[in-house]
Formats: sequence, structure tokens, C-alpha cells
Amino acid sequence: MGKKKRSYSGYTKKTVENLLLDAGAFFKNFTYEEGGTSNDTFDSAVKAGKLIGATKGGGEFSAVATIRQIEVDGVKGRAKGLETLDFWDVYLKATVLETTAESIRTALGAATVDTESDERYDVITGNSAIDLEDYLDNVTWVGTLSGSNEPVIIQVFNGLNTEGLKLTVQDKNEATIPMTFYGHYTDDDLDSPPFKVLYPKKPQGGQAGEDGGETTEGGAGA
Repeated sequence: MGKKKRSYSGYTKKTVENLLLDAGAFFKNFTYEEGGTSNDTFDSAVKAGKLIGATKGGGEFSAVATIRQIEVDGVKGRAKGLETLDFWDVYLKATVLETTAESIRTALGAATVDTESDERYDVITGNSAIDLEDYLDNVTWVGTLSGSNEPVIIQVFNGLNTEGLKLTVQDKNEATIPMTFYGHYTDDDLDSPPFKVLYPKKPQGGQAGEDGGETTEGGAGA
């Protein structure tokens, strides 16, 4: 008989603690400052009306740097230290299941909702220019990490859906609104790419919540 072959895998006993589960939730203008005392939680953000809405098919976060290799005569391939970063393309994408006046306005990007001129309808119209007020302070994804009571939080700053409104309706299905929010730099901070990932720290001695059970009041997962 041949010698028994060993299996090799990246799977360990800690794998179960490091899995991002399910689709999470998408918010606009979710407040979180490192060390802050007035940070949003999932519940507070929902209560404040910051939830973009239920989604279908999950979402996608992308932060891709365009890296250019500087070419030098006599160097026949890639040279260490000669890469330069030209561009960051950052977006957070979701397919929104809820059709509301606000979700339509958000998808349009440059639009206005008139809530007063008609007694029966909110009137949504497009604008002929993009104003600074059309950019959301941030678009934020909040999702479940298997080994933590605190969520993973991904924020894209100065977000704007630049792909417009595409509303598809059909029998035996629900209309959805795809939105792709691109992050943008601001003139007062040209050195920080417009995104942030907040990953829960692993407490010493076990998983989050093992010693005290619930997360602290005001924490992102409260």
C-alpha cells in the first residue's frame, strides 16, 4: 500500500472566528469616530432613519489602487520600490429592495424631493448640477463577524451614486434599485483615501462578550 497522503489546508480552529456572515446592512451618514462617545450603533442608526433600506443579493465593497511601475532603462522587469500609486477607486455597492422617495432620490444622486406642493405625493425631480450637499458624508456597511459581538464596519466617505436610477419591474418579482456609491477626496484632505475598515479587536482570553456577555453601551454593536 502506498504511504498515506497528508492533507494541507488553511483551515484551523480559529477559522470559525473569522468569517463574515450574511449580507449585513447599509447606512448613510453613520457616525463613528475612534474613541468617540457619541458613536452610532446599529440600533441608534436605524432609529435615526440612517438605514438605506433592505437589500437583495447582498452588496460589494471595493478599494482598488491603480499602481504604476516606473520603467527604467536596463531594468528588465518589476523593480522593488519603483511602484507609484496613481489612483484609488473606492465604492460600496448594494441592491436596495425598498422603493421609497428617499431611496429614489439617493439613487438619482442629483435630485430634490418636494414634500409640500402636493397633498398626495412627494414629488421627486432631477437637478441639472451636482451640489456638494448631494454627497453623503459616508455610506457604511455593518456586518456580522462570527467570532465577535462587535460588527465589522466599512465606511466609504463622501459617497455619491453616479450610476443613476435604474428601476426594473416585472411580474412575480420585486423592483430593486442598484446603487454604487463612489468615495471622493475632499480639498482639505488629499492624503487619505476615502474609506475606512473598522475590524473588531480580539479580547484577551476569549471571544468578545465571553467575560461580560453584552457589549458596552454606545459600542457599534449595541
